[in-house]
Formats: sequence, C-alpha cells, structure tokens
Amino acid sequence: MSFDIIIRGGTVVTAADTFACDVGIRDGKIAALGHDLGDATAIIDATDRLVLPGGIDSHVHFAQPSGDGIVMADGFASGTRSAAFGGNTTVLPFCLQEKGQTLREALKHYHSLADGECHVDVAFHLIVTDPTEHVLGQELPALVEDGYTSLKVFMTYEGLALSDRELLETMAVARETGAMLMVHAENFDAIRFLTDRLERAGNTAPRFHATSRPIPVEREATHRAISLSELVDVPIMIVHVSNREAMDEIRRAQQRGLRVMGETCPQYLMLTEKDLDQLNMEGAKYVCSPPPRDIASQQACWEGLQQKVFSVFSSDHCPFRYDDPQGKLAPKGRTSFRWVPNGIPGVATRLPILFSEGVVKGRIDLNSFVAFSATNHAKIYGLYPRKGTIAVGSDADIALWDPKRKVTIRHELIHDGADYTPYEGLEVTGWPVLTMVRGKVVVEDGTLVGGKEHGTYLPRSKPPGAATIP
Repeated sequence: MSFDIIIRGGTVVTAADTFACDVGIRDGKIAALGHDLGDATAIIDATDRLVLPGGIDSHVHFAQPSGDGIVMADGFASGTRSAAFGGNTTVLPFCLQEKGQTLREALKHYHSLADGECHVDVAFHLIVTDPTEHVLGQELPALVEDGYTSLKVFMTYEGLALSDRELLETMAVARETGAMLMVHAENFDAIRFLTDRLERAGNTAPRFHATSRPIPVEREATHRAISLSELVDVPIMIVHVSNREAMDEIRRAQQRGLRVMGETCPQYLMLTEKDLDQLNMEGAKYVCSPPPRDIASQQACWEGLQQKVFSVFSSDHCPFRYDDPQGKLAPKGRTSFRWVPNGIPGVATRLPILFSEGVVKGRIDLNSFVAFSATNHAKIYGLYPRKGTIAVGSDADIALWDPKRKVTIRHELIHDGADYTPYEGLEVTGWPVLTMVRGKVVVEDGTLVGGKEHGTYLPRSKPPGAATIP
C-alpha cells in the first residue's frame, strides 16, 4: 500500500491521546496511522516534532466593512496566508449583513472576495444585523440547510446591535434550525452613556476606550444574553470573554445545565488596559472590544481554560493598519477613541502564544491545547470529524510543531496585511514549522510554498444538537 506522503517519526497529538505514530496520507486524506507504513511519493521527517491537527480559528474578520474611510488590513489572500504561517488550516470569517441587505446578497459578495484567494480552508459565519421577517422566516432557515450553520448577533455597535426582541426572534430561528449562535455581549446603551460623559470631560485619548467599556458592561450583557437564550432554549457561544465576572456568568449557566459556551482570546491573556495608555496615538494599536483588562482578569481567563468553562480559544483577528489614515490613525480617530477602528491582528500568533504560555509553562496540557485550538472548534461549528483531529478519514490538515524552538515575535514573521503586531518582542517557545492543508504543504520553515487557490469553501453540518463540549 503506497501513499502520497508519510509523516514519519513524530509524536501525534489529538484532543484525547498522545502517541508515537507515522501518518500516511493519500488523496488529501489521512489514510493510515501506524508504523512501517511502506512507500510514499514523499517522506516528511517529523523526528522530535509534534504532529498536531491544523489549527482552526473560528473567529476572524477579513475584508469586512468598517465605516466610512476605514479599510480592514486583511482580505482573504493576506488573512489566510497569515493564518497558515501560524499553523492554522481552517478559518471561519464573518459574513456581515449590512442594513437593507439580504443575507444571500452578503454571502454572494463575500464568496466573490474569497474565491481563489485562500491559502487555507474557509467557512462563513453569518452576522445578522437586519432581522426582517424575510431574513428570519425564509433566508436564514434555507441558508442553514445549505451549510451555513452558525450565526452571530451583536449587543453593541451602531448599525449592528439588536434589541432584546430582535435577539429573541433570531435566537428562536437558531433554535428551530439547529444553528449555533454566537453573541458579542456588551451593553450598547451603557457604552454610549459612558462615552458621551468621557468626551464631554475631554477624555478622548485611546486609553479611555477601556474606561468606556468597563467590566460591568460585559458582565450585564453576558447575563442578559444567557437569560434570553434560556427563554428560547437555544445553545449560545459567548465570544471573546475578557474577565472573571463574565466568565462566572457562563460558569453558573453551565452548572444549571444550560447549553452556554465561552470563548477567550490571546489579548485577554497577554495585554492589559495599560497598553492603551501610551504617548500620542500608540495606544490605538490595542483598541479592541471588549478591551484588555488587568492582571487579575488574565489569571481568570487562564482559569476559564484550565477549568473548561471556555470551550475554544480564538484570535478575534480584526486587523487595521496603524500608520494609515484608513486605519488606526484615521482623522476622526485622532479626535476621540470613539472613532478609532476597533480590533487587533492575531491570527498568526494565537497558537504560538497558547502553546508557549499554556503548554510550556504548565498551565494546560498538550491535549487541551489541541482541543482549544482545533478539535472543539470543529465539533461546535459542524466540521468534525473532517476537521480538527488526526484520524483515518479526516482531512490531512496538519501542523508540524517544533516544541523547543524559541522565537521572538516580530511583525515580519506574521505575513498579514497590517503593519504591526500587538505582541512585538514577545519571546515564545514552540513554533509551527510546517502547515499542511488537505495533504498539500502550504508553509514550510517560514516560507510560503502553497498557492492561494488551494483553500476551499467548507459547507458545514449542523452541530449535533449544537452540543456543548465537556
């Protein structure tokens, strides 16, 4: 029995097991696991390497409309390229429905931007901003059946925030169709109230972005989102959780048997609100929502991972160039934090940070790393077992890791469309040295070797009962 590729001599790690094993690949799929697998067209030596499922980042933003005069730094080509350099093989960007637009119109536009432009595989979440009777009654149910099995709703941002009634109506459709519902939980009215007061007092520097979105704003919205989901009996994912209070709301819901899941991100483990307090506009580099908090909140988010309150670890990659009038230094942004483009890059640094700060420092084990970085994403969003694991029949999506390689993060290693990384100068231990998507090597030893036409769109199944992950 011959193979296209054999990955030989490595340590295979899944969310459940760690074992010495060779991996035989044929026609883009994992065809065999074992020893002495025979011949192959190509042999990849994985001695002293970890053979991991390729990362799945289920929370990224590419080519998304971001306001007048503002341009997101990454389209699909640069965004998926950066993802591949970070050991990722699948990303799930958001398809934003703008007001007055149907979901199908939005999807047609996003597919046109992505087709032929992706280095890794892609699936879309739907963002519902205009939940009309037509959208909820006809479009959304049909699209879920077509494989768009997750959607996101916002509780903040002008033009995106839904009222409680709109949230309930959208949740009801998710419940009826079996779609997974993601929630950005921050209280819009509270943020506007605080922002207006800060601006009237002349407090407009980037650091006041954090002041305008304090922990109670996130805690209250998290509690409200959970309460609304309980009314409808729909599973929800609270995304980008930044602090203990919001995490405890999720924990209490889980303890009561509710199907509530949580996600956290690197910025809430590595950054604090002090990063926003820099001279001139340097703090704008760190403006994201929810904002980074403090050291105690970082510890709480680690506990949320260790105790499995959080199911997934995502980047919330939302990149804008810093030194650019269409990015962080937009003219209106110089007048107030209110107008600074909201988001930071991170798709390439997500996994090295979690590996170095989590696995190497003993906070989480290797199997948990795989679960948080790949397997749970696949299970929750309808891609498992095709994606997210190393098993016979699964796609040959593999990241080869050197667990001892020390790397100082520099922007030139990131290969995205932004002009900075918020983690510049951070030394990490452990680095992806090869990224393979469906049996094709995309990145090897820091060099892009795969074309942007290789990535494909992934229709997804409905998550089984939109089940929570233990």
